[in-house]
Amino acid sequence: MVTTTKRWKTKKGFLYLQEDECKGCGFCIEFCPKEVLETSDKFNAKGYYPPRAKDPEACVNCTFCELICPDFAIWTEETEDEHE
Repeated sequence: MVTTTKRWKTKKGFLYLQEDECKGCGFCIEFCPKEVLETSDKFNAKGYYPPRAKDPEACVNCTFCELICPDFAIWTEETEDEHE
């Protein structure tokens, strides 16, 4: 199975989501301290609504989403160059 990985540019790096691994629990959306995420309007391969970035510029790469995700489907990556 090919996994679709979404990537959004943030102020400090990138936010990634393997949307077909997500089971749509909503933890990352509900507990994001910067309200970066929202529920997608499209199903993933499992039939769930994964998150999507509604405001990726608000993301500060705090890594809370990746810590709370039970599926390890979302993570951030910090880069040194903010203008990458």
